[in-house]
Amino acid sequence: MRDVVEAALKAADVSYDEPRPGAFLVKLPGQHKLATMTWLIVGERVLHVEAFFCRQPDENHTEFYRWLLGKNGSMYGVHFSLDPVGDVYLVGRTPLAAVTEEEVDRLLGCVLTYSDEWFDRALELGFASSIRREWAWRAKRGESLANLQAFARFADPDR
Repeated sequence: MRDVVEAALKAADVSYDEPRPGAFLVKLPGQHKLATMTWLIVGERVLHVEAFFCRQPDENHTEFYRWLLGKNGSMYGVHFSLDPVGDVYLVGRTPLAAVTEEEVDRLLGCVLTYSDEWFDRALELGFASSIRREWAWRAKRGESLANLQAFARFADPDR
């Protein structure tokens, strides 16, 4: 099964390392989230998929977690989960019998889509106050606001 995963990663032309046999750390480049580091771990019975999404929210916990749970119902292959400190991950398990190069590609595509397309909304829900403070601090110092533009509609006081 390790060979199937490796062939899929090569075909997808993504950057990856294999720190131990059957455990692949894949870098999925995004547009909203710069990169999503994703583990593909070949186990005895399943392929485990795990990717860090964001740290635990600073605020608006109820709406943040309600939003995550609402997303879980429409997702393929992975779902949102929390670690013991409350950080958010995308996780999934696929039976080895179902693992093909196409399925690995599909799983990675899902991880990238969910992580990249929903990242800004997650930050808006759970970190709006921090983003506003960062915007104000950068604006005051004349620093670049380029990577905060996705949040300008609520962070820019001039809007």
